[in-house]
Amino acid sequence: MPEASSRMAAVESGRLARWAAGLASRFRGRGPARRRLPNTSSTSTAVFVTAPGTPPQTVAQILARARDQYQQLVDKFADQTGRLGCEHLRQYYWYHTIDLGDGLITPGDYDFRPALQLFGFPEDMPGMNVLDVGSASGFFAFEFEKRGANVISVDLPSIADWDMPTIDKPATLQDLMACSNQSTLAGVDDILVHGGFEAARTLLRSRVKRCLSSIYDLSATKLGVGGFDLIFAGDLLVHTMSPLKALDVLATLCKGTLIIAQDCAEVYEAHPVLQYFGGSDRGGDQRSWWHPNKACWEQMLKRVGFKTVEFVGEHIGVVSRQWIFYKRAIIHATK
Repeated sequence: MPEASSRMAAVESGRLARWAAGLASRFRGRGPARRRLPNTSSTSTAVFVTAPGTPPQTVAQILARARDQYQQLVDKFADQTGRLGCEHLRQYYWYHTIDLGDGLITPGDYDFRPALQLFGFPEDMPGMNVLDVGSASGFFAFEFEKRGANVISVDLPSIADWDMPTIDKPATLQDLMACSNQSTLAGVDDILVHGGFEAARTLLRSRVKRCLSSIYDLSATKLGVGGFDLIFAGDLLVHTMSPLKALDVLATLCKGTLIIAQDCAEVYEAHPVLQYFGGSDRGGDQRSWWHPNKACWEQMLKRVGFKTVEFVGEHIGVVSRQWIFYKRAIIHATK
């Protein structure tokens, strides 16, 4: 029964829901990256077009549809994991919506499936070496593999390796353990970082390789590849305290194109600006730090060795469970 499966999913994923609700605004940013549109209440009359050729919709209509679609995913996920005997999958935090086969689709905070064509990835990638940095649940890594690429997925060894001020770390990690209902950091890492990806890799029978590393510590030696034809960094750079250093590391590994899907600060667009929005104390944003504007992105990318920088488009969506909008530029930097 749908209602029973919904309750089951809620119970099984309770610790994740608490984590998402309690820490979302603190660990994922409150700046333009996850912008709230004016008046998102059910009485909103703000109207905008979500994609070329689609009819205008109110904010309320879009949010209502997103909530409904997400609830359907949750219900179906509960039903399917029960039917397949893999209820343990409900405990993981799913950053991405991923089709795992057999009708099993993870209820992720981000569903990039409808937006894939906007990123400008090659349709066919046989023989390409691809690096997916900040892979999270692994949606993009598995997509690159489906297109024929040899893929290495990179994520942090532990939540403790998040870029954050040293003074914040003890209390932040305690908060994460409490909100995840875990007594150890290893338990938090399994739920939030590693468990979902490893489960998806197993179910998809994927050969994607996994490298646990900070972006700053990546090297050709560590990765076992001399250079990558394509590097995808998603919206990772917003979470780095030293974005230029991170870009420099990626530039040394890239022999083709670096693709970033990132928020752009819409300020002083004639001049390069790196806008800080990490707050002045721990009560503010604890995981997101910088928004470059377009001029800053272009200059930083060229400074570390990319010859051309193109803003090829943007994608707009809703973050599930937070029910807020995001808007990200898609940037291609090519050697």
